[in-house]
Amino acid sequence: MSQLGEIQQAILNDDLGAVASLDVPESYRGVTVHKDEAGMFEGLESRDKDPRKSLHVDEVPTPELGPGEALVAVMASAINYNTVWTSIFEPVSTFKFLERYGRLSPLSKRHDLPYHVVGSDLSGVVLRTGPGVHNWKPGDEVVAHCLNVELEGPDGHNDTMLDTEQRIWGFETNFGGLAEIALVKANQLMPKPGHLTWEEAASPGLVNSTAYRQLVSRNGADMKQGDVVLIWGASGGLGSYATQYALNGGAIPVCVVSSPEKAEICRKLGAELIIDRNAEGYKFWKDEHNQDPKEWQRFGKKIRELTGGEDPDIVFEHPGRETFGASVYAARKGGTIVTCASTSGYMHQFDNRYLWMNLKRIIGSHFANYRESWEANRLIAKGLIHPTLSKTYSLEETGQAALDVHRNAHQGKVGVLALAPEEGLGVRNHELREKHIDGINAFRNV
Repeated sequence: MSQLGEIQQAILNDDLGAVASLDVPESYRGVTVHKDEAGMFEGLESRDKDPRKSLHVDEVPTPELGPGEALVAVMASAINYNTVWTSIFEPVSTFKFLERYGRLSPLSKRHDLPYHVVGSDLSGVVLRTGPGVHNWKPGDEVVAHCLNVELEGPDGHNDTMLDTEQRIWGFETNFGGLAEIALVKANQLMPKPGHLTWEEAASPGLVNSTAYRQLVSRNGADMKQGDVVLIWGASGGLGSYATQYALNGGAIPVCVVSSPEKAEICRKLGAELIIDRNAEGYKFWKDEHNQDPKEWQRFGKKIRELTGGEDPDIVFEHPGRETFGASVYAARKGGTIVTCASTSGYMHQFDNRYLWMNLKRIIGSHFANYRESWEANRLIAKGLIHPTLSKTYSLEETGQAALDVHRNAHQGKVGVLALAPEEGLGVRNHELREKHIDGINAFRNV
């Protein structure tokens, strides 16, 4: 049996104490993009770029373990939009990130390679820890958040997201989670929720933490009870968590979706106020260069019809260019537009009169710091927020999984099995799972 096979068997047999005594393999399989293929999609529109052509499953060397780091045997991972961006080499090739990181120190030079092992989520078991790691040991069942920070300068010591060397693991660093082994900093690790399977536990990390900071944290919108929260893509990977946080925190979500099926998912979560933007036929842009304020007005009227005349206190923004003008218009006087990502385009346009004359605020939000990620994971572990996993692929099928997300042909989150040989493994707390099984499975078989 191979070394990875021995590790896998020990985990599947719940013999986690044996992990420390097993040898770490010299190589493992990881999902990669190749530096010499960075120009393969030149001349194509974004929608025509196919991740199945650029994402490979390669045997790669296991990286050297440095101080403050951990090697994790990955049981499962998940697809995020940053993996789609990586796979289509937009807005820039991620090899530029790896080159920049490689210039920082001899240790970070490890990341500057002609291949990039991608992925910003994982659930798994700690294999080894580097010098200076005290809170984690081999055999610990963990999930990882994706914030990679150096914290050598002062800027990150109030909020680690402000560290000058802040990066997203598996996107701006190498050795990501779509692999059999991953390299993380120890301060990325968090306890795996015991009532979830490996694939369920892997799926919330990036989007759950992002939604928590963006909506709940004081660093984001600082949502309070009774707030009307307009949520774009409310059944998607990010929006599905925003919908849960709004409901869990006593707010009133107005869920914007694009189909009756996605509307039904929001109803399953407990939301009542739903706008099917396709059924309503909103066209916020007349053409490539000009928006249609009349459509903003029609959209705002629809929101008020649902809320009893109230405009949103908070707009949860992430589509970007396509919707941002409508978002600024729709927010109430003194309201907040909190934005992360820009899946429809980065160059936002809006009518500033609606912002400045109505004292609205735009807040930029990017992932989450360790404390915010820990709190978000704690809510998952307590069964107060649930994973939104809809479908799971094998490691070999990662290209298809990324294509699903690229084309918005998915619901919630799409998972990927690594060392877990099948779905349904890894549950420790069956009693808590049974209590929340409907919430856990809300996005399944939709």
